[in-house]
Amino acid sequence: MLKPLLAAVLLLSLMSGGASAPPQAAGGLVGPEGSLPAFHGQLRSEMKFSLGWTEADKARPQAWQAAGLAKARELMMLPAEDATPFEPRVVDEIDRGSYVAHRIELSVSKYARITALMLVPKGAGPFPAALMLHDHGARFDIGKEKLVRPWGDAAREQAAQAWADRYFSGRFPGDELARRGHLVLVADALGWSDRSGPGFGRDQQQALAANLLNFGLSWAALIATEDLRLARFLATRPEVDRSRVSAIGFSMGAQRAWQLAALSDDVGYCIAVNWMAGLQGLMVPGNNQLKGQSAFAMLHPGLARYLDYPDVAALAAPKPALFYAGEQDLLFPPAAVAEAFSRLREVWVANSAGYRLETRMWPGGHQFTAQQQEAAFNWLERRQIKTY
Repeated sequence: MLKPLLAAVLLLSLMSGGASAPPQAAGGLVGPEGSLPAFHGQLRSEMKFSLGWTEADKARPQAWQAAGLAKARELMMLPAEDATPFEPRVVDEIDRGSYVAHRIELSVSKYARITALMLVPKGAGPFPAALMLHDHGARFDIGKEKLVRPWGDAAREQAAQAWADRYFSGRFPGDELARRGHLVLVADALGWSDRSGPGFGRDQQQALAANLLNFGLSWAALIATEDLRLARFLATRPEVDRSRVSAIGFSMGAQRAWQLAALSDDVGYCIAVNWMAGLQGLMVPGNNQLKGQSAFAMLHPGLARYLDYPDVAALAAPKPALFYAGEQDLLFPPAAVAEAFSRLREVWVANSAGYRLETRMWPGGHQFTAQQQEAAFNWLERRQIKTY
């Protein structure tokens, strides 16, 4: 009888997580989708962001920025500098009244020649310019067309208008900015529109990310590096006032915008709509951060050992920057957004540039409404008139 009793006691101890449980009992998976290691709490506690902003850095913001920027460029960009000639070529164009919409081809890297849309105001120039960066949205048949009205393809025109109706009050933000006299460029990230493929979706994007890792790259770094190249293309155009180049994006495009403002010397202004929070605040049940899928386009391997998301965005200081968030945005918990906004404020203030940063929580959810667009574009034009 003794042996069965001891066995029952041992089983009860294992089920209750008692001290006699073998080490591997806590080494499995937990979470609502079974996708977190059981020891995720310990991993969280060890996330120190060793190069993140601290109280001590207020006295030496430039030194903090130099160290952080060096590490960010190491981890967030492809390793080799790419000086491939852009060799742009206009393949189609359409007159839209005060500006002309061009479909162009250019070499975004030594690996890829891509199609982009460029809106050029009529007049003498040089013009202020905006690199507009599309979102993820788990929709891959359109990319650049989410921000600039397409033409010549009925299916894309319909899909793009549906996207604009859903997120942008029926407007195309790129076209709205072009009407104001800005030269606008928007291109597809790898996986969207002209750079996608039949059936590309949630599973395929994870395979793409894995395949790039097999080559020693990451999807996020490839996107970031191509964005840097597009910013350089804009800044070298004769029609562009290179002192007034901005990065503007919504959702994943916002993440691309603030990281580009941090990494690129060609970008002087940033508008980031609905993508800002600390990593810990995003790692909550149900959040995209824990689901894989879309997260792979924005995850830089190893970055979290050194810098949190607001730390990276703050490397852009003291450049003029505007950050929006939605009070009912289910992807970005308000408390996590507020904490990140506070961190950004500290860095800009430490650089004696608090007046160049604006952070704002809007009523509503994950969207960039006509009212928000007007306020953002007015902010940009006011900033660009200033002499600093």
